[in-house]
Amino acid sequence: MKIRILGNSGLEVSALGFGCMGLSYGYGAGLSRSDGAQMIRAAFERGVTFFDTAEAYGALNEEIVGEALAPVRDQVVIATKFGFKNGHVGDGLDSRPERIRSVVEASLKRLRTDRIDLLYQHRVDPSVPMEDVAGAVKELIAQGKVRHFGLSEAGVESIRRAHAVQPVAALQSEYSMWWREPERELLPLLEELGIGFVPFSPLGKGFLTGSIDQGTSFADDDFRNTVPRFAAEARQANQTLVQAIKGIADAKGATPAQIALGWLLAQKPWIAPIPGTTKLHRLEENLAAADLDLNSADLTSIQQALADIQVVGARYSAARAALVNR
Repeated sequence: MKIRILGNSGLEVSALGFGCMGLSYGYGAGLSRSDGAQMIRAAFERGVTFFDTAEAYGALNEEIVGEALAPVRDQVVIATKFGFKNGHVGDGLDSRPERIRSVVEASLKRLRTDRIDLLYQHRVDPSVPMEDVAGAVKELIAQGKVRHFGLSEAGVESIRRAHAVQPVAALQSEYSMWWREPERELLPLLEELGIGFVPFSPLGKGFLTGSIDQGTSFADDDFRNTVPRFAAEARQANQTLVQAIKGIADAKGATPAQIALGWLLAQKPWIAPIPGTTKLHRLEENLAAADLDLNSADLTSIQQALADIQVVGARYSAARAALVNR
């Protein structure tokens, strides 16, 4: 597995990380504790050194990560997040400094570690100045409990304000072939400030793999049921994008997922996507993308194909959309 450095932070991570959310949260039943730990270990054995979790994914998620990585703790980078009241997305935002400190103490115990390598604010809290948030994390870094500071789904002004107090190592936001909004303002800002970029949902929450169509049904507790882009009519309309990716993949002897991930990796050398999965064969498929060679002609072909396609449907419900890019 190739290694990347997140901006100017010096934080080295595998070119492809592993998003742990879906192991126990968001996409239905997930895996058992033991199976989840086995999936994380399988990722590590195949070269992944960058693992992403969050308080909001539930205590079990961080516990699985801690259990799986305890034997190799010094060989991996663990990222987690704070920012929701009581750790629950539905309860609203809470990034008060005292809350940040308590979340970190609890996360350290669940993760079975003495430091968090990358601590993100999960969503910007308008009621707490960014300077106070960054200052609280700066204190935790001085105490050795946190190594690096990150933001998730933050807007340009929030990033600048936080970075002025405590350098931001990485921004985590959605970025993929079907959500390219970060290219407008975020990527230029990150390059200017020397901040790494960690795209979540790099496979469009599974859609870009080609395994989802208008007839696909999701479990009752799968959050994609609330996403306009996953309404049946949107899924049908967006097959145009999937077919375009598939055509490019066939020509390269790759899969659509590998093209989607390879395209992301080719955008900037400081981008490290974090696809997640509960299936070993999908893990191996995803990781092979790190060795996919997309030349300038390939990238031009992809760019032309994407330019001709209009993706249908919002990426979040109205309530969730209100929480991003503040």
